[in-house]
Amino acid sequence: MIKVIYFFNRRPDLSVEDFQKYWGTTHADRVRQIPGVKRCVQCHTLLSGYSRPSPPVLDGVEEISFKSTADFKWGLQTPAGEAAMADLPNFVRLDRVRHIITEETEIKPGAVREGMVKNIELVTRKQRMPIAEFHAYWRDFHGPLAAKIDVIQRYVQSHTLMEEYEKEMPPAYDGVAETWFVDTAAMRLSATMPEYAATRADEKNFLTEPLPFIITREAVII
Repeated sequence: MIKVIYFFNRRPDLSVEDFQKYWGTTHADRVRQIPGVKRCVQCHTLLSGYSRPSPPVLDGVEEISFKSTADFKWGLQTPAGEAAMADLPNFVRLDRVRHIITEETEIKPGAVREGMVKNIELVTRKQRMPIAEFHAYWRDFHGPLAAKIDVIQRYVQSHTLMEEYEKEMPPAYDGVAETWFVDTAAMRLSATMPEYAATRADEKNFLTEPLPFIITREAVII
């Protein structure tokens, strides 16, 4: 199973509410028609994030799972896939749309319940760090370190596929880290814990800092 992750910024003439409504209804209906889609989740940036001095780096992330990369490419070539892609300019800035093709690694299992918040971090490896070394370090050392943060309910790493690095255009990110919390209060509490401090201290060993992130809630489409 592979997971294609799209990074969206809304059209500047759309309010956040209108963007999220269109994405969650009209566009979601188009994605549901794409053959081969096994799962689709929209991650909408929390409205509270727009009250900060700096706007969120993204208005949302869409995660679409397929059995294989071949199924993903075939699905986009169908009439339904072409219709979904043609719909993007109706609600997103097409010039800023990026995607990565990943494989998901579950670091800390846990159920996702309604109302949970999800932190999404956009991961870029440290400059000149070998690709395979980065992915191994992130998964095998840093992952278990972060999993010790007690209030994290679920933790998933999505690693960009090695074949994506063979393309002429390098991938937008080396992966995405996703952590779920009961609520934003629990997320804030995590930042006070020694395990959090240890996790953040380790990031300099393999990541380009600071990590862009958004805080979201999920909408399951399929």
